Amino acid sequence: MAATWVRKKAIEKIKWLRSLDDKHNFTLVCSDLSEIGTYAKVDNDVFRLLKAHTPGPYTYILDATSEVPRLLLHPKRRSIGVRVPDHRITHALLAALGEPLMSVTLIPVGDDLPMNDPEEIRERFGAHLDAIIDGGACHLDPTSVIDLRELPPKIIREGRGDIAPFVG
Repeated sequence: MAATWVRKKAIEKIKWLRSLDDKHNFTLVCSDLSEIGTYAKVDNDVFRLLKAHTPGPYTYILDATSEVPRLLLHPKRRSIGVRVPDHRITHALLAALGEPLMSVTLIPVGDDLPMNDPEEIRERFGAHLDAIIDGGACHLDPTSVIDLRELPPKIIREGRGDIAPFVG
């Protein structure tokens, strides 16, 4: 059964806005560790790492379960990014929806940094968006991305999250 929260039109719009191909990794923003376990395969060692570092500024790459809609999967690896942020507005949205959010950083084509100013986003993309939630400007530094499909972990991107616990 397909997840009700995945909308092909929305995924296509995001791909168009960011000029993404079908190989781009999307992230599921989850409310807590138990929700991660629904969408990603998590053994005891990985669970301990996740428990120690969530919520926080990390995105974890894990093998996806069959609950992840195909639209969100990397086509060759069957992996998914997951994260549990420490942000009150995101948690309020997750609680209201009762399901995860699909996420991708808004880095326009030709830019090196993500957009984080709601007014700039409205000016540039407002005609193509259904809603903009103004929670103030976000961090410019992205999350640290940690591949936990095999241990030891592999650092994909160093960002706001301290990578020291995942190396060595």
